[in-house]
Amino acid sequence: MSGAISTAAYLARRAAQKERVQILYRRALKDTLNWAVHRHLFYKDADDLRLRFEANKHVTDLDAIDRMIDEAEATYNKWRHPDPYIVPWAPGGSKFCRNPTPPEGFCQLLCSLQIEIAYDFGKEDND
Repeated sequence: MSGAISTAAYLARRAAQKERVQILYRRALKDTLNWAVHRHLFYKDADDLRLRFEANKHVTDLDAIDRMIDEAEATYNKWRHPDPYIVPWAPGGSKFCRNPTPPEGFCQLLCSLQIEIAYDFGKEDND
């Protein structure tokens, strides 16, 4: 039974490491796009980043993998872009929540107005 527990613990730790590596790779790749001004520069940097991750793909020691992930996260945090690009309509972008909320009581005022809709607009009798 202890072999099953150690196997389960091993598989859980490997799954957690795999997830950390995937998250780190995605964040680093997106941050590489912040540093590269042109796409042809980004493609070269993205290939270099992929090669750095692929170089350590063969490592199987769990403690060594944890150390490498910690070092890679520290390197990423050290070289993160100070002013990353944010899509204008995303949270933190220049157009996000641009329109202010209406003043207090404005909605009640609109509801109290009697607005008539003319469904026959343009079909008036011109006799």
